[in-house]
Formats: sequence, C-alpha cells, structure tokens
Amino acid sequence: MTNTNTTVENQKQPDSYEIRLKGHLDARWTGWFDGFTITLTENGETVLTGSVADQAALHGLLKKVRDLGLPLLSINPIEQ
Repeated sequence: MTNTNTTVENQKQPDSYEIRLKGHLDARWTGWFDGFTITLTENGETVLTGSVADQAALHGLLKKVRDLGLPLLSINPIEQ
C-alpha cells in the first residue's frame, strides 16, 4: 500500500519568485531588495525577481512590499 500523504518536509519549496507590484519603484529601492532584480514594465508595473532562503525570508520580503504601499498584483514561484 502506497502512502499518499504529503508532509511539508517532503514538498519541494521553490526558492525563486517573481513578485509583481502596481506602480514603479525608483532606483533608490534597489538596496532594500538586495539580491533581487527590479524590472519596470511599460504597463506601469514593477517586477521583483530573485531567490529566498526559505518561507520565513519570503514573508520578510512580503513585509517590505507591504511597507512600500504599492498594490501587490501577484507572487509567482519560478521553478528551476
């Protein structure tokens, strides 16, 4: 009989994410998102792309996004 239960420890967590924000960040925020690439799109969005060590680091990053006051549009894992 095969065990079909999946535990958190067995799930592969993505370590890279693409985070989309409504609005443009200026260059002064680059240091705040150290290790992330900041891309400004023509449609007025900011895309943050980079790696996080774990879920705690992802939540810390999302707190920074919240503190900016820009609307969060999406968080997409990047499978490698």
